[in-house]
Parts: sequence; structure tokens; C-alpha cells
Amino acid sequence: MKRLFLFLLAALVLMPAAAKTKKAVYIIIDGVPADMIERLELPAIREIGQTGSYVRLYTGGEVGGYTQTPTISAVGYTNILTGCWACKHNVWDNAPKPNYNYWTLFRIAEEQKRDVKTALYSGWTDNRTVLIGEGKPETGGLKLDYVADGYDLDTVNFPREKDELQIFKIDEKVTDEAAQGIRTDAPDLSWVYLWYTDDAGHFYGNSEFFDRYTRKADDQVRRIWEAVKYREANFDEEWMVIVTTDHGRDDSGYGHGGQSARERSSWMATNVKINESLAGQTELALTDIAPTICRFLDFDVPRDVQWEQDGIPLIGQTDLVELRSKIDGGTIELSWKSLNDKARATVYVAPSNNYRTGGKDEWVRVGKVKVGDEVFRFDTAGMPSDFYKFVIETPGNHLNRWVELPK
Repeated sequence: MKRLFLFLLAALVLMPAAAKTKKAVYIIIDGVPADMIERLELPAIREIGQTGSYVRLYTGGEVGGYTQTPTISAVGYTNILTGCWACKHNVWDNAPKPNYNYWTLFRIAEEQKRDVKTALYSGWTDNRTVLIGEGKPETGGLKLDYVADGYDLDTVNFPREKDELQIFKIDEKVTDEAAQGIRTDAPDLSWVYLWYTDDAGHFYGNSEFFDRYTRKADDQVRRIWEAVKYREANFDEEWMVIVTTDHGRDDSGYGHGGQSARERSSWMATNVKINESLAGQTELALTDIAPTICRFLDFDVPRDVQWEQDGIPLIGQTDLVELRSKIDGGTIELSWKSLNDKARATVYVAPSNNYRTGGKDEWVRVGKVKVGDEVFRFDTAGMPSDFYKFVIETPGNHLNRWVELPK
């Protein structure tokens, strides 16, 4: 009996602990460039970043390239939602007409085999009804589990005020709903949208007013962060919190939409440490957030959906970054930066873009290469076309690139 007891005790000691339930919430603070975040005293954002990582990101795609994307609010939200630039998701302004073939995080969550509870806390109703496309046939009729929005349409409780301060009051309501929702419902995936900082910049530019309301936004983040810490302290849960912005501002602070360095300036504070090899990279992008959340939540992302994502996961193994292309006669040269010279990469090409219209592309494997070689050359003679899509896949991540030959 004593031996049996000791055996069972040893088995219990050696038994791996059950994995915590993973949950994620990302918070968009509208229109606050990285230099403001780094200049101001913002205790909540700083604590989140010190717990995990703080990095600069860029938005706006590749200047002068096919991915160049306006630095406008709804566009930025959709860059985050889909992990794609506007050439794919088709949101070019604040009157959006998304291409729902490029799945959002919420569509990916909806398609999981397990039950994934989703939530949106937002002042702008179009985030749910248009950008996410709740209930639309094109999104498979997806339905969010918890919603607190529509306040932009409620002129009784939020009548218009000087400097649009009713929007700040809406953000306060959104924050309260989000903090309470996380404490009580604990959705698996949540998006919290805080709006007023963008208005503060539009009204007063670089100013004490803009600074003040950025600090107030940090206090709103604090209330949500405290709700997350409450869940982790009292339940068997592990949370990823991401705080970011959709775009920066021009040098005056009043405007945005163009491709100046400050307008393209974004950032991310997260309580989860990113891959150390990425910490010093200068080309991390807003489109990296969706793949990062997918990896953290262990989402099963269909290959065709994943291969259209322009971003890379910032946690876990990442083998290569910064895919470029160059046309040299009948040869297309692909080059990249290696983060893992020993990894092997497989190169795929599709001479079509059927995915864009809801069809399927015929991907052909055209070679394998060591990531450390940092180059692959494709001879177009064996697959004549005036347009190619490339994917380079490694055990850690993938990169994709469109190449259009000159006519």
C-alpha cells in the first residue's frame, strides 16, 4: 500500500499541469503616433509594455508599392482585423466597402471547431456592421457573442457637445462595458475601440489638449488592464493584451492619411514578450497583430486564408522577414532577411489571383531553399503569366508577395 501511495504521488508530481485557457483583447487608441506614447507619462501602457514588450510598428504598406495604404482610421482598423493591406481588404477610407474574402480575426474565431466567444466594445457601430460584417452572407453570417456599441447613434444619451466631447463620454461608456465584460463574461477574443484621441488631434493638433486626452485614454486602458489582471488572479486563464493605434499624424498633429513618417507611425504594447529576434527589427507592421493573436489563441487558420495575411506572428518561432522582389528579364528574384539560417523554406507560386473574387488559386511548389541563402530565383518561362503570387513558407512563418510583370 505504501508503494502504491508513493507511485501515485510521484505520478501526480510528474503529471504536466493543465494548460491555462488563453484569451486575448486588443485595444485601439485612435490616431496617437508613437512619439506621443514615448514622450508622455502613460502608466498603464508602460506597465503592459514592461510586462511583455513595447515595439514600434508601421502602417501604410510599402510606399510606392502595391501595398501602399492610406493612413486613415477605418483602413487601419481593417489592417489589424485582417492582417492585410488595403489592396486586399479593399477598405480605402472611412466609407468602407470591405472585401470579405479576406477574413477578419472574428471570422477566423467563428470558424474554429471549438466554441470561441467573441466581443466588441466600440463607439462606432460600423466596426461591427461593416468592417467585421456581422450577419452578412459574405462572412458566413458570423455573430458576435457580446456587443456594446451603437453609442454613436444615441443622440439622447450622448448629445453633441463642444469639441465633440460626447465622443469622450462614449469612450468612457465603452471602457466601463469592456472592463465589466472581461470581469464577468471573459470573452476569448475582444476588440475595444477608443475614439476620442483622434478627435482631440483633429481639433487642436499637437497640444496640451491632445496630450491630456491621450493620458485619459491611458486611464481607460488601465481599467481594462485591471479587469484582465483580476481574471488571471482568480481564474485559470492566460491573457494577451495588445494596445495599439491605427495611424499616426502629420507633423502638425491635425491631420493624417498620407505617407509621411509620422503618419505611418504606429506602436504596440503587449503583456506577452515577442520573439527576441524581432525586438530590434524596424519593419514590424500593424498587419502583424492578427497573426500574433491567432498564434497566441492557437487558432487553426485555413491555409488559403493564412497565406493572404501580409503580417507575421510576433511570438513564437519566426524564421524570415522583409520579402522583396526584383524582375530581371524573365527571372523574378525573391530576397528576404533571415532570422534562422538553419531553417528550410518552401517556395510556392500561383499565376492568378482568384482568391480576391472568392475563388481558389492553384499553388505550385517551385523549390526549396535554405533560409540563410536569403534569395530564390524563379524562371517565368516555365509558367508564363503577367502576374504572380509568391509564398515562402517555413516551419515558423510565411511571407507573401505579388509581382506584376511590365506590359
